[in-house]
Amino acid sequence: MGRRRRKVVKIPKKHLPKFFSCPICGKAAVRVEMFREEGRAFVSCGNCGVKDEFQIKNVFGEIDVYCMFTDKFYGELKRASVHETKNSN
Repeated sequence: MGRRRRKVVKIPKKHLPKFFSCPICGKAAVRVEMFREEGRAFVSCGNCGVKDEFQIKNVFGEIDVYCMFTDKFYGELKRASVHETKNSN
């Protein structure tokens, strides 16, 4: 009598996306272009056309720049809503 063979289960590796969702239009059309030699990164949406530029370090990845972009966008929305409530009083 022999032992039963075990099934080999392959776990698929997860990869980061090439396009991210836009905080303005909601489409998955935001692309991050990084120029590490110059220390700059460009973020642009192919659907609504919003663009921004960031100063980066060599250790930053595309996801880090995208997070900086969304933090800046939502931070400006938060500041604008605070100013509106102060002005309405």
